[in-house]
Amino acid sequence: MADSTFDITRKFVRVLRTLPNGLIEFEFAVGDPDVAAELVMPKAAFDEFCARNQVELLTEAVQPGDSEAADADFNWNLHQATHQRFR
Repeated sequence: MADSTFDITRKFVRVLRTLPNGLIEFEFAVGDPDVAAELVMPKAAFDEFCARNQVELLTEAVQPGDSEAADADFNWNLHQATHQRFR
């Protein structure tokens, strides 16, 4: 059964990094901060995006998953895939 606390009106942003050219790399989620899409935008567009979507800014760092867990092969994000080697 679905979790009754899932709320599609809540939107989340977690900034991953600011690139040297000023682009903001971030994760955007609706309803559940653990299910996010990774996006990249210029600073001005990012600020407007956050304001229009009335996002909740997540400040905690993305925690690496347990490498021994059964689903560890699927616990990664696009940023990790482009900056580290996978098995």
